[in-house]
Amino acid sequence: MTARGSGLEIQRAQPGAAEALFRIAFAAKAHWGYPDQNEVHVAIVEGGPAGFYALVGEGLRIELEHLWVLPERMGEGVGPALFEHALRTAASLGAGAVGIEADPNAEGFYKRMGASHVGEIVYEIDGRERVLPLLAMYVQAPS
Repeated sequence: MTARGSGLEIQRAQPGAAEALFRIAFAAKAHWGYPDQNEVHVAIVEGGPAGFYALVGEGLRIELEHLWVLPERMGEGVGPALFEHALRTAASLGAGAVGIEADPNAEGFYKRMGASHVGEIVYEIDGRERVLPLLAMYVQAPS
């Protein structure tokens, strides 16, 4: 299969391509009428980004799509601050619960933050089974 035009080449994405790839994804999603991500927030420490989270969905149930912290900032309170901010943001958007499909390495963090294990999802990657914990955190709207 060839694309219209000349010079089509497919190569492995390089780390510096992330911004361009996100622009492509958001432009394509907008073209097909998909909703935007509700909220993306970044933690800034000493003038630079140290972590971020993204919420998706609407209504009573919102998903914590991403929560990542730079390894050198782990243990400094960035993760808990981001998680608590995400819960407040979800509550302000009318969520009753925040769903989390967690990386197995992060399950302990979410449980320490008060999330409950509600199930798991099983994927097959490169012929190997990978089990991801599903967690939920119930939130209350601000009064």
